[in-house]
Amino acid sequence: MQIISEKSVGNKTLRLVKGDITERDVDAIVNAANSYLQHGGGVAAAIVKKGGSIIQEQSNKVGYVPVGSAAVTRAGSLPCKAVIHAVGPRMGEGQEDEKLASAVDSSLQLASEHNFESISMPAISSGIFGFPKDRCASILIRQTRLFLEQNAQSSLKIVEFCIYDDNTLSYFKNEFDNL
Repeated sequence: MQIISEKSVGNKTLRLVKGDITERDVDAIVNAANSYLQHGGGVAAAIVKKGGSIIQEQSNKVGYVPVGSAAVTRAGSLPCKAVIHAVGPRMGEGQEDEKLASAVDSSLQLASEHNFESISMPAISSGIFGFPKDRCASILIRQTRLFLEQNAQSSLKIVEFCIYDDNTLSYFKNEFDNL
């Protein structure tokens, strides 16, 4: 894990790290999920593989989650306390920017409701869902900053974006540089 950048938003910290989200020692990690919470590919498959079948079993009990919403499960054997499953949009379904912003808000709201102090988020929808990486970085960082500014009482102290590949990381670094 490598810290690329940190910025303050009031008394909160926004952090950009390069690494594997399944190894992050935070209260919650965000999973880029589909509406049926079937974790078969990408980040979702890696989370279940490392965290164990309890994550998929709890997801099955949750059932359907609309695009732009999120649900929480236990984390199994991952180092975090919980997994927040954020359902981002697939490119081409319409109103993608608004749906992605809503998925970010839903994730941060759930983390706050569970009194989590730290959360790590991947580049939601920018992988197999085909969302443009530059727009993803812009929306995730902007929405997170807005959430922290508008919810100063939130338990969240650290919100990080955990990016695995250099290409996606470059877009997030560019957004951080402009904060």
